[in-house]
Order: sequence, then structure tokens, then C-alpha cells
Amino acid sequence: MQANNKIKKNDEFRQVYSKGKSMANKLLIIYISENNLNDVRVGFTVSKKVGNSVVRSRVKRLMKESFRLNIEKIKKGYDIIFVARTTASDSTYKEIESAMLHLLKRMNLR
Repeated sequence: MQANNKIKKNDEFRQVYSKGKSMANKLLIIYISENNLNDVRVGFTVSKKVGNSVVRSRVKRLMKESFRLNIEKIKKGYDIIFVARTTASDSTYKEIESAMLHLLKRMNLR
């Protein structure tokens, strides 16, 4: 994933949260908003409720890798934010990838 495809600034996160649509499943929450770019921008959030820093980093790494391996399947022109729920703390890679693809499909981004 390239650096210009990441959502990092607080204002960008807030804009997607306020103007975008959301959906959730057991492990993840997705927020999407259209952008006027010809590319997908993505952000990942894992709160302290999920666990200590080791657990949060692991969950974030799993989400990033799942997204990286499936980025070709995603429609362009959207800002996407994935938020990990507390149940994601003890999930495997396959479970997180499945949850991510499920949400992308339900939001018609796949």
C-alpha cells in the first residue's frame, strides 16, 4: 500500500465518519465515503478496548495485510475506514480477512 493511499489525519477520519455510510459484523466496522480521486484510500483503527499494545498492533497488521492482498478487487474512488471490534483480539488472519471481504461485498465495493 502506498503512502498516499492511507488516511492518517484526524480531519480525514472525521469526514468519513460524519459523511459516510457504515456497516458492521462480528469483528469489524466499515465506514465508506466517496472521494473525488481515482484511487482507494484506507484507514485502520483499533481502540484500547481491544487489548494492550501488542494485541492492537497484531490486529492492525492483520487488517492491513488482508486489505493489501485484496485491494485489486475493490472499486476505486472511495475512502474506507476499518474499525476493529473487541472480538477481533483473538481472531485469526482468515477470520479477519473473511469479515473484511464480507463487509466490502455488502457495501457493494467488491
